Amino acid sequence: MSSIYVDHAATTPMVEAAMKAMVNQLSELGNPSSLHSHGRATRKTLEDARETIAKEVGCLPTEVIFTASGTEANNIALKGLYWAGRAVGKNVVVISAIEHHAILDPAHWLSTHEGAEVIEIPVTQKGVIDLDFLTKLVSERSTEIAVISVMHANNETGVVQPVAEVVNIAGEIPVHTDAVQSFKKIELSFSDLGVTALTLSAHKIGGPLGIGALILRRTLEIPSLLHGGGQEREIRSGTLNAPSIVAFAAATKSEVYRRDEIVHLRDRFISGVKNVLPDAIVNGIEANRLPGIVNVTFPRTQSDTLLLLMDNAGVSCSTGSACSAGVHEASHVLLAMGHTTITAQSSLRFSFGAASTQSDCDFILSVLPDVIARGRAANSV
Repeated sequence: MSSIYVDHAATTPMVEAAMKAMVNQLSELGNPSSLHSHGRATRKTLEDARETIAKEVGCLPTEVIFTASGTEANNIALKGLYWAGRAVGKNVVVISAIEHHAILDPAHWLSTHEGAEVIEIPVTQKGVIDLDFLTKLVSERSTEIAVISVMHANNETGVVQPVAEVVNIAGEIPVHTDAVQSFKKIELSFSDLGVTALTLSAHKIGGPLGIGALILRRTLEIPSLLHGGGQEREIRSGTLNAPSIVAFAAATKSEVYRRDEIVHLRDRFISGVKNVLPDAIVNGIEANRLPGIVNVTFPRTQSDTLLLLMDNAGVSCSTGSACSAGVHEASHVLLAMGHTTITAQSSLRFSFGAASTQSDCDFILSVLPDVIARGRAANSV
């Protein structure tokens, strides 16, 4: 039995345009750093791709720095901006309490290994950051804060964060946003947001795995994580992955995300869940959120058990971030929203994408009551 895939927040299938672009570029020879004709040809192809991505995200081509992943881009941004701030006496890193581990973990690493003071912005029960908390913090300690990082939209609940307001509150403090989940799903403009740095990842939009980008203001210099050939403004050395970059650019131009249809599908799914399981709790439903993510708490269940039962029933969903899969612990996102440890371990994330259909939704709703009943029986043993 083929499985219905509703885990698009983890990764998406490559679109045809991206696959064709990648295959075509794989047959081309040339290191883009080489000065001969083969190298120059590859360089031109890469710069064309850079311009495409820049146009789609609303930045200058020189502000696009290619990385091997969104995680790498987050690390470069957070650590680089912190080190730049520390050089002028700033030692505080501010992040939201609901960040992806690709921000949480480097922030905690900076605390443990670099002596940074890390402050987390709490969120409301709706999953939106507390702007009053941030305003008070900045008013009291602005001269100490090296960087603020607040994700554009949460990967577990889909709740969109008020990043533009964060920038206004921050003033001269550098602001980074992880926009991996938002790109090509809702409006996103680097220039309009006014952030200092922004993270993207190709495989979330129908591009290949293993390629991401950090959008960084062209006038800003930050210390490097990788040293070597001096590529990408000497911020990210390493031979550029031409096939993946070209495929990334092709994916950004591909009009495959049916936003209105996915919103309709999401809302019908939520109504269906509440109809068959009235005690289910949809997290973040009262906030502005991404079109395709639905995070549901099923009381008196255990999420890992539900995940296996859903998989056995032919549905591929998740318990939250794929990057922390296999680690049996309560979701820090749901805990920050006011859940208890028990209820935070009783949730599943269903994330719909361009290929999702109403029949997929109907099938999930048909198997869900039995899965939850079996999950509750197993949890009561």
